[in-house]
Amino acid sequence: MSAAPRLTAVVLNLDGRELLERMLPTLVGQDPEARLIVLDDGSTDGSPEWVEREYAGRVQVVRNPGNLGVARSFNRAVELAAGSEYLALLNNDLELEPGYLATLVGVLDAHPEAASAVGKMRSVRDPARLDGAGDAFMWSSAATRRGYGEVDAGQYDEPGEVFSACGGAAVYRMAAFADVGVFDGDFFAYLEDIDWGFRARLRGWTARYEPAAVVHHVGGATTNRNAAFFGMLQRRNQLLLVVKDYPARALWLHWPKIALHHAGWLVASVRDGVLGGHLRALAQVVAMLPATLRKRRAIQRGRRVPLAALDAAISLEPYAGDTLGERARSMARAAAPLVRRRR
Repeated sequence: MSAAPRLTAVVLNLDGRELLERMLPTLVGQDPEARLIVLDDGSTDGSPEWVEREYAGRVQVVRNPGNLGVARSFNRAVELAAGSEYLALLNNDLELEPGYLATLVGVLDAHPEAASAVGKMRSVRDPARLDGAGDAFMWSSAATRRGYGEVDAGQYDEPGEVFSACGGAAVYRMAAFADVGVFDGDFFAYLEDIDWGFRARLRGWTARYEPAAVVHHVGGATTNRNAAFFGMLQRRNQLLLVVKDYPARALWLHWPKIALHHAGWLVASVRDGVLGGHLRALAQVVAMLPATLRKRRAIQRGRRVPLAALDAAISLEPYAGDTLGERARSMARAAAPLVRRRR
């Protein structure tokens, strides 16, 4: 391998020995020139030792000093990819179809305005159903994956622009990190990729979806071990994203949608018996507010695009009814695919 290959692919791993046994054979055949790295985030199941033994000379193992979380591990991956033109960020619960990475690299070659690219994600448990076709975002702050859970009938077979790419199965342009900055390490996990995609859009970058690149996703392999913690992170991080990334006029125009969405989510937390976690999320937002406002000032000073450019990338709200309660419940449900996504 050259000292600075064009593509570096980094697989984030936490106690995923069984997942890596399925994932790595689909990765090593992708690009013989790529640098392949398993970045271990504090595993105790022997998975890093297994990779070193089974893939010696082809896959490098890098160990974090402890469990840094997804966002900071992604930032370590950016550091490890220094000198490469592209970085593939991959979860350990994927199975890549042949040519997945090469196809996405080709998309970025053809679209120099794009900071990232992602392919069609299918469910491992039910291959006929989609796991996602790029991420969508709404002014209410609800985030979801397009097509999640739908039977794949070709409805997402057109390539094009999406709001952002799912950070666990995407290829990123390294030059975009130099311009936008890295992921927000304070997010720990959840929405760090959408937050980065939002900040990239503020700087004038786009994201691409390519259905010819197909990946199969298990989903929830890490999240399910501590669902309450990850649910709290998602509630917290969605509010932090609003505070940081929304231009002032967007906050003024869309605050009713934001308030309605989060009121609906609070009602859902009471219903589901996770009110304590929701309140902890709100308390952490308050504690993190001074640092978040400092980040906001830097982000908004660097904005290059008008609000209309953001409007064009934002999805419509998924209102399911006319009453306040119906709308709140519908908007809370819009976040469900990201609650169940990988991590």
